[in-house]
Amino acid sequence: MRYEKLEALLRVALDMRGSAEGISLEEIQQSYRVSRRTAERMRDAIERVFPQMEQANPGEVPKRWRIRSGPVANLAGISTEELSALTTAALLAKRDNVTDLSARLETLSAKLKSLIRPDAARRIGPDLEALMEAEGIALRPGPRLAIPNALLEELRHAILACRKIRIHYRARSTGKLSLQMVCPYGFLYGNRHYLVAYSLSKGVSDYRLFSLANIERVEVQAAPFRRRKGFSLQKFAERSFGVFQEDALDVVWRFSPKAAADARQYLFHPTQTLKEENDGSLVVQFRAGGALEMCWHLFTWSDQVQVIAPTRLQMLLDQELWKVTSAGKRMPRVHSTGDQG
Repeated sequence: MRYEKLEALLRVALDMRGSAEGISLEEIQQSYRVSRRTAERMRDAIERVFPQMEQANPGEVPKRWRIRSGPVANLAGISTEELSALTTAALLAKRDNVTDLSARLETLSAKLKSLIRPDAARRIGPDLEALMEAEGIALRPGPRLAIPNALLEELRHAILACRKIRIHYRARSTGKLSLQMVCPYGFLYGNRHYLVAYSLSKGVSDYRLFSLANIERVEVQAAPFRRRKGFSLQKFAERSFGVFQEDALDVVWRFSPKAAADARQYLFHPTQTLKEENDGSLVVQFRAGGALEMCWHLFTWSDQVQVIAPTRLQMLLDQELWKVTSAGKRMPRVHSTGDQG
């Protein structure tokens, strides 16, 4: 337990050393899941060891602390596991065709390796090679969407600089090309990669998803935009089960005792709650949109899941099942008790 506390203190010190804006007590509480008083004690202990700690924002609240320079940098050893994690992230980015991100991570990995003393590098090398082989990350075979690096670079520049952009966007369903003025906020990565942007088109004026593969050209504008403080990319993503953005549904699924152990290992949605039933079944509840994508996922559970709510989801599931079975592909019925809808 003592070693865990020491490790946490060193990590907070490294956070302070690595942040120009400084770290607040609230961030220490959230990151290390400690009380306010414990966060204060951690800050005070670090100040005793590193007297060069200073407040990064004098006269402002909340107060933020940083360590400008000093011996803490010498304590920041680079482990085999950390280098392996960075290399794995680069491979995952390459696998998902985010090649510019992969290149940046590989460059960062090379820079970190160059900071390691030669004797330590000789010890780490074989372990790193073995660990990477054990990770089993491989490039996924089959078709992948091609997204030009230059396009991603322009979009990232516009996001960081808060510049409006005009995108030449080709609709996937109709093939029609349109010009749209948007304020770019970030990316959502998945089977398809999307730009999250606030659309300035007449009659829209809301956040929208634009498939990166369907953006043919980007024109970065001189005019800036001000990011809305209340917008959170994480919360925007959590509104949906997948990527389809629609009104949220109160969803309740019951997994059979046979499937409960397997279902318990899944995070269906960040807001989900789990309830164990007396018969061994598992009830999962969450709130999100994306009913069609939920149906696609429910197919994979066959008749081991029941849709308790909402009725709208069950009706859509019935329609999708009918399409599949009418096309000559037999699929087990997904049961429902259908209410609360």
